[in-house]
Amino acid sequence: MVKVEIQEAKDNDLSLILSLFKQPDMDNNKVLSVEQAKKIFNRIKSYPSYRIYVAKAGDEVVGTLSLLIMDKLAHMGAPSGIVEDVLVHKDWQGRGIGEKMMKFAMDLCQKMGCYKLMLSSDVKREIAHNFYEKLGFKKHGYSFVVHFAKEGKDL
Repeated sequence: MVKVEIQEAKDNDLSLILSLFKQPDMDNNKVLSVEQAKKIFNRIKSYPSYRIYVAKAGDEVVGTLSLLIMDKLAHMGAPSGIVEDVLVHKDWQGRGIGEKMMKFAMDLCQKMGCYKLMLSSDVKREIAHNFYEKLGFKKHGYSFVVHFAKEGKDL
């Protein structure tokens, strides 16, 4: 069995991360160019507690997630975490990689003193919902969104 490691993404991982975003259940096969991604990735690295992580099997990126840990004035100053863009390559699904990535995020949030870790998932992604519930996530409240006409800003 191939050993899978979770680590912070590096510049040379970007093209492999972008290839994961081409999967049909993500952004309708629309992805950034590597140049656009590098600009955004450099901005992300400047944020104190926002990181992109990859699951690697050897040199191959087989999964990714983004984790933001936010400081708060509410909840007695306890931070909270938000995990987004959780993806495992379709050929690697069902091997425990998603669980390993999510437990990594959960452990990191606990170490950082977070009082909760949140995520948002499209209502149609029932398989993902079952996966998150098996990890201990509970449906909580309502999720609201407002979409803007332009999908992104000029980079």
